[in-house]
Amino acid sequence: MEIDNEINIEKNNFLNNIIGQTINNAIDIGLKAVLPDLIENQVIEIKDALLKNGLKAGVETAVNSAIDFGKSISGIFTGNFENMTQVRIAVSEGGILETISDVLDKIANKTYEAGYINETVNTLIKNGKDIILDNISNNIRKQLDEQTDLIENLNRYIDNWKESYNNQNFIEMEKEYNKIEENIDKIIPLENIIKEIREIESIHNLIKNNGQNFEISDLEKNLAKNLV
Repeated sequence: MEIDNEINIEKNNFLNNIIGQTINNAIDIGLKAVLPDLIENQVIEIKDALLKNGLKAGVETAVNSAIDFGKSISGIFTGNFENMTQVRIAVSEGGILETISDVLDKIANKTYEAGYINETVNTLIKNGKDIILDNISNNIRKQLDEQTDLIENLNRYIDNWKESYNNQNFIEMEKEYNKIEENIDKIIPLENIIKEIREIESIHNLIKNNGQNFEISDLEKNLAKNLV
């Protein structure tokens, strides 16, 4: 139960930080495209005004609500993703773009009504919204592709660690374990991978603390696994 809660928290943090930042960067690019006659400093000021009027909170809410809805579509009832296919379904079918579209309209109007932007800029943002949304869609797709590559690499390190463990080669185990440690924080927390890595961590440290001696009892192994 504890590791399930840990995975759920890590998953939420990842999606808020990575997907949220991906959307934020796409909005920057999109604003520059729909406001071509303004200099960069003016675009930055407009983006700051949108942020002051709730853009960041709107994006976070959009990510959370879309992912939660997307999980139900992809048949996730534990709250945790098991593979990238589920992540892609949740992101693509959860309605992120539709929610962001509504957020942009509301925040642009609010920023205009507060006097931070003029009517022309407000109209340009809303009329150019498809450009912004296309940027968001492309950036999210790129981010998910990068995640798929990172997870494939991580699975290879895990397989290499297991092979080295079966060969009782601690030096090679340590090399692969270090690669796992270096990359675990770069991926979206997938339930199966996180649990497997926690088990590897327990067994690896058990052998390491035993003077790299592989002569450990089944009871010790089971105790180490149960700590996960």
